[in-house]
Amino acid sequence: MAAPMSWRRLVHSVYSPAIAGVLTRISDRLFRARDRRGGSSVLLLAPLLAEADPAPRCVSRPTGSAGAQGTDGLCTHFRWMAEHVPAFRVPGTHIHILTSPDQFYQAMKARIKTAKRRVVMASLYLGTGHLEQELVDCMEEALQRSQDSSHAPDLKVSVLLDYTRGSRGEVNSRTMLLPLLQRFASQMRVSLYHTPDLRGLLRLLVPQRFNETIGVQHIKVYLFDDSIIISGANLSDSYFTNRQDRYVLLENCREVADFFSDLVEAVGDVSLQLQPDDSVSMLEGMVHPYKGNRQDFSAVARKRIMEVLSAAHVRQRLLNESEDSEDEGMSEGGEEDTWVFPLVQMKPLGIQVDEQVTQRLLTDAGPDSTVFLTSGYFNLTRAYMRLVLGAGASYRILTASPEVNGFFGAKGVAGAIPAAYIHIARQFYNQVCQLGQQERIHLHEYHRSQWTFHAKGLWYYLQGQDRPCLTLIGSPNFGYRSVHRDLEAQIAIVTENEELQSQLQEEQEMLYQRSTEVSDSTFEQPDRHVKLWVKLVTPLIKNFF
Repeated sequence: MAAPMSWRRLVHSVYSPAIAGVLTRISDRLFRARDRRGGSSVLLLAPLLAEADPAPRCVSRPTGSAGAQGTDGLCTHFRWMAEHVPAFRVPGTHIHILTSPDQFYQAMKARIKTAKRRVVMASLYLGTGHLEQELVDCMEEALQRSQDSSHAPDLKVSVLLDYTRGSRGEVNSRTMLLPLLQRFASQMRVSLYHTPDLRGLLRLLVPQRFNETIGVQHIKVYLFDDSIIISGANLSDSYFTNRQDRYVLLENCREVADFFSDLVEAVGDVSLQLQPDDSVSMLEGMVHPYKGNRQDFSAVARKRIMEVLSAAHVRQRLLNESEDSEDEGMSEGGEEDTWVFPLVQMKPLGIQVDEQVTQRLLTDAGPDSTVFLTSGYFNLTRAYMRLVLGAGASYRILTASPEVNGFFGAKGVAGAIPAAYIHIARQFYNQVCQLGQQERIHLHEYHRSQWTFHAKGLWYYLQGQDRPCLTLIGSPNFGYRSVHRDLEAQIAIVTENEELQSQLQEEQEMLYQRSTEVSDSTFEQPDRHVKLWVKLVTPLIKNFF
């Protein structure tokens, strides 16, 4: 009876935040002493019993930082971001929007083969098929070439994955990478991030297939010397063939590449290190994520990661101020007509930069602006939903139709997830209609035979502009998990470069052209019927999937 009762309490907690808070404080006090003695807690309920959606902390609004319209006002309109995160100036001609899984895959293979100094790859997991093996073979080829050409090989390869997802099954991400680790031990590093929220009995009781719902390493960054691909795509065959995502390639952008290399290294430092015998260990002096004290791990991890963010922020701020003193404006100085702002979200470690910046962007979107927002799993947090429903901007929101949802046709409880997202979409659509916002907020569904949909991000159009001047692209989904559970990273690109703006416009049009707009009749279709039990567990699914 104990196990069923615990799960009933877990479901009940989703509906009763007040009770959840009491239980959280009790569990913290019960297990804090045991954690300090070095033992693992019996059951860490805190991340599961937290309030469903606390409002994010507001970002201060500098005087005169918003309101400028048109291309000439971009620097003024978005300059507030540079007060909170590093701001990298780059030529817009160095940024390329990739539009297909095959382009993404081929770009990675080509750049791994020619890398001379570093290959850095951060993903949820590495698949085990032949396409993934080709990527591993490219790494092997590059490492071997580096050894053959020098007595002291320069090339270093660092791979950061999630521990739970990367260790699933007998053949997994770890077994794919072990041969490289065994052969090139001095040049190869494989780090496996383990969330501090999966510990104690919770770690023992949650089935392997579902333990990643507690929290994962979700950053998708692929770096080759001074070029980098930021995406929402994992290293898996479907993401290379028929799973639509978004991908941006920044070529010869050393400062941006250095930042993300340092960020992945910092997360890797607080992760478990894969050894050639398939065992794992922590770096000396680091707190173990599930055997050590929960608060101590988060404090150490936050300090290590914030060192990267803070150092880059200070460095770029001084550099930009120096450049501004010589040449005012973003485009008048020549080629560097684009800004790149890295946004990091790691709520389990107390880092919520992406949440704060996204909130500010949605708040600032004025009545004459247009925002195209897309997510493979449409599940806006309460805070984001309030801002969308209460804002003045026009919104076009694109999400997956049931048949292109990644969980469509899955066995067991996972098979109900597409229906749960139908229910979430209908609830949102009903709110739009109740508030009389149908002319301002439009919901679209993506359709494509034999494909799945995983694209996320937004395109921001200022008043009077027919092309976007800003995009968000990376791993976050704008949902509860992205904000509260997982490690996420994306970039905001602000550009005056007309060619890059055109690329962004074409990308947006390509995705939305495969969609249909949602109406009342959409939810009357037989395949949109949602069973009662799915509706009842939807609040739970919203927090975990």
